Amino acid sequence: MRKRILGGTILMVWLVMVGWQIRREYFQPELARLAEAALSLAPGVSFYTLTMGERTVGQATSRLDTLPDGFELEDFMALELPALGQTGTAVARTYVKLSPALVMERFRFSLDSEVGRFEAEGELSPDTTLSVRIRSAGSEQQLSFRLSQPPIMSNLVPIRVAMGEGWKVGDRHRLPVFDPTSLSMRTVEVRVLDHDTLFITDSAALDPETGRWRPAHTDPVPAWKIAEVFGGMEVESWVDEDGRILESSSPLGFSMRKTEYELARQAQEDARLAGGDPVDDDIILSTAVQSNVDLSGVEAYDEVRFLLSGVDLSGFQLEGGRQELRGDTLIVRRARWEDIEPGYRLPYARMDLREALEPEPLIQSDDERIITRAREITAARSEWRQDPKDVAAQLTRSVYGMLRKSVTFSVPNAVQVLETRQGDCNEHTVLYVALARALGLPARTAVGLVYVNGAFFYHAWPEVWLGEWVAVDPTFGQVPADAAHLRFVIGGLAQQVEIVRLIGNLQIEVLDMRKDAA
Repeated sequence: MRKRILGGTILMVWLVMVGWQIRREYFQPELARLAEAALSLAPGVSFYTLTMGERTVGQATSRLDTLPDGFELEDFMALELPALGQTGTAVARTYVKLSPALVMERFRFSLDSEVGRFEAEGELSPDTTLSVRIRSAGSEQQLSFRLSQPPIMSNLVPIRVAMGEGWKVGDRHRLPVFDPTSLSMRTVEVRVLDHDTLFITDSAALDPETGRWRPAHTDPVPAWKIAEVFGGMEVESWVDEDGRILESSSPLGFSMRKTEYELARQAQEDARLAGGDPVDDDIILSTAVQSNVDLSGVEAYDEVRFLLSGVDLSGFQLEGGRQELRGDTLIVRRARWEDIEPGYRLPYARMDLREALEPEPLIQSDDERIITRAREITAARSEWRQDPKDVAAQLTRSVYGMLRKSVTFSVPNAVQVLETRQGDCNEHTVLYVALARALGLPARTAVGLVYVNGAFFYHAWPEVWLGEWVAVDPTFGQVPADAAHLRFVIGGLAQQVEIVRLIGNLQIEVLDMRKDAA
C-alpha cells in the first residue's frame, strides 16, 4: 500500500537539496565595488559529504574558476536516498557564468534520475530579462522573466556578502530569488548569527595497512554562522571569511560538510555496503506523522475532524472547498459525488478560473501528446468530453491504471510522466492536471498529508472544479478523495516548499469521524 503513495516527501527533499545547490538570488549590488573586491577571490574546488542523520547519502563538488571576463561556477551533487524499500538515485549539475561583480549572466541545470533527464538553461539580457528554456522527454518550453535587478548564484550569496558588506553578527539581508528547479522567484532573508572557529579537514592520507583513507590534517578556520530563510524554511550554514561554505544543515535532517574528495567518496561507498535501519533511514517513513486513531475505513465516512498542533498554521491554505478551519480544528469533508452539479459543460468557458486551465512550465497541457492522450481516454463515450464529472472520474481511473507505482527522484513534469508511465503521487498529479486542462476541465495541485497504514504521509493530489473544488486522487484511484486528505498548500513547486516547515513539528490528533455529516 505504501508503495502506491507517496512521493510528497521525495519532492520536498529535492526542492530543499537541489535548491540548496542552485537557488538564484537577486539584488542590486554596488557593482564596481564588488568587482574590485572579487579580484581577491582565488579559484578552487570544494568537496562535501551529504548526510541524513547519521547516514551518508551522497557527495557534492563546487568549483569556482576565474575567467578573463568574470567567473564560472560548477556544482555537482549525487544523492542516494532510501525510500519504501528502494534506493532512489539522482545527479544534479549546475553551471553558472558570472560577471566580474558576481552577477549571473547565464546558467545550465540538469537533473538525471531513473525516469530521464530534466534540463533548464537561461541567459540574462542587458535589460535584465531572463530567458529560460526547459527540456524534458523531447518537450521544450520557452519562458521569460522580466527582472528589476540582475541575478547572482545562491552559492555565491555568502561570497557576495563577504565581498560587499562584510560579516557582522546581527546583520540581515533580503534578496529576491529565482529557482530553476521550480522556475519561480521568491525572497530569501540572510541572517548573520554567530562567529566561531571550525576545524576543517584539508588533506587525506591512505593507510597502507587498512587500505582506507583517513584525515591527515585539520585546519582551524574562522567561520560565520548564517541562516537563509525562504518559504518558511531555514537553512543554516557556516562559511569562511570569503563566504565559502564549510558546512550546512536543513530542516529535513540533511547536512553537508566540507572534506576531501577521497573521504567523501569512501563515506558514500561505506553507506552503500552498510545498509541501515529501514525506518530511521527511510526518508518517507521517518517524516510520517503518527495517528492516534485507525482510519483504515475512512472511505466510509463523510467527515473527519483533526486537531492540528506544533506549528503556526498561518499562511497555509486550509480553508475552502471541502475544508474548514475552526481555531486549531480542521474539518475535512468527503464530497458527495451524487450531489455534485457542475453547472457547465466542457470546455469551461468563463475566465475566472483561467490559471487552472492554462499550461504551466511542468504541466504542458498544450503539448500535442497530452492533448491526444486526453482525447483517447474520453473517446469511448463522446458525451464524456462535455460532462465534467464523467471526465474527472475517467481521468482518475485512467491515470491510476496507466502509471506504475514507484518512488521517483525527479522534477515531475507531465510530458515526461506520459513517456515513462511511472511515478509517485507527484507524477500522478501533474499528469492528471495536464490531461484535465487539455480537455478544458479546471484543475490544480493540492499538497498536504494523507492517512495510510497508521500514519499521515506527505502527499499530492489534484482538485478539479465541479461547481466547487473537489479532491480526487489518481494515485489511489479515489473519486472523490476520502476525508483523510488534509490539504495545506495549493499550487506548483514554488508554493510546495511551504510544506517543509511542517516536517518534524506537525502533530495530528483525530477528534471525530462522522457518517452522513451535514
